[in-house]
Amino acid sequence: MALLEVIEGAGYIKHSLATSETQLGRHPDCGLMINSRTVSGIHAKILKLDQDFYIEDLGSLNGTRVNDRPLHKPVKLKHDDRIRVGDVILRFTQEKTVGVEYTSDEQDVTRIRAVMPGDGRSSLSCETQPEAKLKAVLQISSSLAGTVDLSSLLPRILDTLLHIFPQADRACILTRDEVTGEMVSRAIRTRLPGQINNLRLSRTIVTKVLTEKSGVLSADALSDTQFGASQTIFDLSIRSIMCVPMLGLDGEPFGIINIDSQKAGANFTQDDLELLIAVAGQAALSYENTRLAISYVKKKKQDNELAIARNVQHTLLPTAFPEVTGYEFYASYDSAHAVGGDYYDCFAIGSDSVCFTLGDVSGKGVPSALIMTWLSSCVQTTLRFVHEAGAAANAINQQMCNHMVEGRFVTFVLMIIDLQTHEMSLVNAGHMSPLIRTAKGEIQSLGEDVVGPPFGVIDDYAYEVEKYCIDPGDTAVIVTDGVYEARNPAGTFYGMDPIYELVRKGAQGVDGLGKALLADVRSHIDDQTQNDDVTILTFGRTR
Repeated sequence: MALLEVIEGAGYIKHSLATSETQLGRHPDCGLMINSRTVSGIHAKILKLDQDFYIEDLGSLNGTRVNDRPLHKPVKLKHDDRIRVGDVILRFTQEKTVGVEYTSDEQDVTRIRAVMPGDGRSSLSCETQPEAKLKAVLQISSSLAGTVDLSSLLPRILDTLLHIFPQADRACILTRDEVTGEMVSRAIRTRLPGQINNLRLSRTIVTKVLTEKSGVLSADALSDTQFGASQTIFDLSIRSIMCVPMLGLDGEPFGIINIDSQKAGANFTQDDLELLIAVAGQAALSYENTRLAISYVKKKKQDNELAIARNVQHTLLPTAFPEVTGYEFYASYDSAHAVGGDYYDCFAIGSDSVCFTLGDVSGKGVPSALIMTWLSSCVQTTLRFVHEAGAAANAINQQMCNHMVEGRFVTFVLMIIDLQTHEMSLVNAGHMSPLIRTAKGEIQSLGEDVVGPPFGVIDDYAYEVEKYCIDPGDTAVIVTDGVYEARNPAGTFYGMDPIYELVRKGAQGVDGLGKALLADVRSHIDDQTQNDDVTILTFGRTR
């Protein structure tokens, strides 16, 4: 596999050279777009011919250099070449592809092919003293320090192991595939440059290592009875083998390291096995730490994206209420996650009416938030032209039915108040009925007899409208189910009774009532994680 890495001048970019031609430049149509003023629109191109790669300058303003030499004609690239386009430096890397084949060997083995350039032999002897183990562990810790790329980590582990074990000819790492559960090849190294060699692993050995979580050693594999005279061992003239597990943070094996030798007399010993187990432990820790680091980076990116989505969603909610003489308004919105599925709005319709809407999308998180965004658009678009509550509800429901995701729906309350007559038209689509506290202190539940199905459930449903005249001193409260289904640490729901009690007491003013209810819900939840979105909307007529 061949790669181009931007290592200086335009941030870090890694690009796979998988096509026959890759253009480099600032233009968006380039295969590798480089955002730098020193780079021309179409600066250079890389051609793939069989297994070789050539770079050619395309008349760029600031030129192209390979290993600091100006490029005047196409030049063949070599592994680790440095390419300068303008002020940006890239690194070309090319490694042999690791492949996996399954053979019909009588031991049911895995055939793996790979090449490691260079000899890689070391003068480090495998003495049995504790100092040798400590030195090996420190050596692999040093070689892996700061590595946060799994694709380069595993080959570096094998390079270091071949340095630690000079009698080894080949080494490989297999890890468990998260989807299939099978052990698959991740990295392979051999001391024979320019030649493809077969490294076979007996499934019996692999299963034994993974099941018993212990290492397997054969000082003389050709005569070792545990291999059952395997044809694989004879075909490859394998003399000595070590195979050890890589244990995760939970103590369970997620992979194996296998090392073997073909040289007569270059046998591994029990002390070598103990050394490999110690080194494998450090290698496994580095591997797990790298995976955690990658997961952390992904999580941070997701958190940042969700924070942006949260800000976008909050822009859909009203930043201020209409200034209406004789009326007061209050609303609060707390999502259980970064984004939520609750929705409310309050806006004027012309100069004589004001509209209230409150909705609750089934489910939580991102899917509900996306539907909430669509709902907001439907409400604004519909009520811009349709000012009658029943007709508006019918139109919004039809739009939601046409685009609703299967299994999702929206409970919804729509209220339009005529500011001249103070008559309120109410439509309830499967939501909790609004509560009204009259000036006399009586509690009424509005629209219970005309509740229709939630939006997005039944096509062409004709919603009924209930009329109510709002008198001076009347206060209305509307909430989503995240209020009465809020749970405390013991798992007890907040329930409806506290809502009725707070409405009955009628805290000072509309604002005071809404804040008192929100504070009581939060007190009930205590330090328990909020399990649903909590939205409260209150309004009232003062005169």
